[in-house]
Amino acid sequence: MADTVEQFSQGGYRPSPEDIDTLKGEGLWNNDWEGSQELVYRYFEQQGQRREQVPLAYEELVAFFQSRYRGPDQTNPDSWTGYITQEPLLVNNTYFEQLTVNQIAWGFFSGATRGSARYVLERRLQLSNPVLIAMEDAPGKPDPTGLFKVVNQLTEQHQLPGYLPVIYAGDTVADMQTLHYAQAQNHHRPWIGVGVLPPHVVAKDEAYRQAYQIALEQAGAQVVLAEIADLTAKTIPLWLRQS
Repeated sequence: MADTVEQFSQGGYRPSPEDIDTLKGEGLWNNDWEGSQELVYRYFEQQGQRREQVPLAYEELVAFFQSRYRGPDQTNPDSWTGYITQEPLLVNNTYFEQLTVNQIAWGFFSGATRGSARYVLERRLQLSNPVLIAMEDAPGKPDPTGLFKVVNQLTEQHQLPGYLPVIYAGDTVADMQTLHYAQAQNHHRPWIGVGVLPPHVVAKDEAYRQAYQIALEQAGAQVVLAEIADLTAKTIPLWLRQS
């Protein structure tokens, strides 16, 4: 997002990770393209311009974002050279193998495009055709439609009863709000929100970490972890008993 905002603010503003956290803390900007556009608009508003005066073409912004994220050749995953090829992975293939061994069904509801999500999940994490609902498949978070689709696919694939608890892990306010709306629309299951602190937040001072954790809890997280790897077959039963 930072590269895109800097480019379309004509070099006037490069948001810090804290700026991006603040924006996403509003719960409305889970889509990084839309979040980038919003930060550009806010920058020019601070310069005294109205939004309608800003010559910002959303399609151009998306294309630039993707050129940074995927690389110059955005259509061929074999040629991608952008951030998607370098960004740190928070778990490895073994993590998901252990969930499977312990009969915990898992899947993904992602705000990324299907191509980008598949690249990370299948090429970098070496997962075999995981259940995935991506940007093209459902409205963006916090609309719970995509989460319901993931749960329905897992239920059918593994022939699970419809009353089993759903644990949903995410690192943004929108993630936790998604679970809140899911609970409001489906009372037949327990829905457990697990907030996860992003690595850049974990690296910050205690006050910043606490503020981020509180924001996740206020949005619906029942537990907040320092890393997703702490969500395991051993810890899950503890939270189920507490819910």
